[in-house]
Amino acid sequence: MKTYLDRNIKITILSLFQKYQKTRNTQIRNRIMELNFGLVKKEAYHWTNKCHENYDDLLQVGSIGLIRAIERFNIDKGHAFSSFAIPYIRGEIQHYLRDKSYTVRIPRRWLELRQQSNSFMRNFRERFYRQPTDSEIAQFLEISLKEWQDIDLAYRNRQPISLDISVNNDNDTSTSLCDLVPDPQHRSFQLAYEDRIRLQQALSELEDRTRNVLEFVFLQDLTQKETAKLLGISVVTVSRQLKKGVNSLKKSMQPEQY
Repeated sequence: MKTYLDRNIKITILSLFQKYQKTRNTQIRNRIMELNFGLVKKEAYHWTNKCHENYDDLLQVGSIGLIRAIERFNIDKGHAFSSFAIPYIRGEIQHYLRDKSYTVRIPRRWLELRQQSNSFMRNFRERFYRQPTDSEIAQFLEISLKEWQDIDLAYRNRQPISLDISVNNDNDTSTSLCDLVPDPQHRSFQLAYEDRIRLQQALSELEDRTRNVLEFVFLQDLTQKETAKLLGISVVTVSRQLKKGVNSLKKSMQPEQY
């Protein structure tokens, strides 16, 4: 019964978007917001556990993100609106928290799980000569894949990522993380919080091998030779994966067109 209702809601939302993109009628937009407000509630609740901000305030901020998502959504691309809207809602809340100078708190349980994962990953690499996948880590910790990815993302963003980390590709030209950030103001400073979030999200969308190579070389400061040995691949393959990954990240980190 629930699946049937969900399907009907999706059809209704799609129909409303078809009308809204033709008419830009405010009442239609408001109806779309009502049907998708659960996305804002879920994201606001998620962030109340990580900061001291009021839930109702986060709802209002998240609603702005939802409106922006509605304005930018294109039904012709075939994406699910919920998947499209969440980054806008989350991004708006993150901007709000950053501007109010709140520090995201990592729950004690997450810190303990992260410590357990460190030991597991170290032993795993020594035994199998490769980095464990997110699924393997989540299975070891006996938690869901999504929770592990949230833990990993939160922990990574505790410390600023240096923009000076660089790597030489096979053309002997230097590429650094600052090259992935579109705003030149960031080049002389540490990566801003929202850019770190975008970078980690972009990394998570890469193939496992490409992501592992980038993380080992950029974030763990391993040489290409060390990375090749650890992953059981050739140095040439590492170089190719680096170039492929950097190109993908550059595209993902491009500023949105308004």
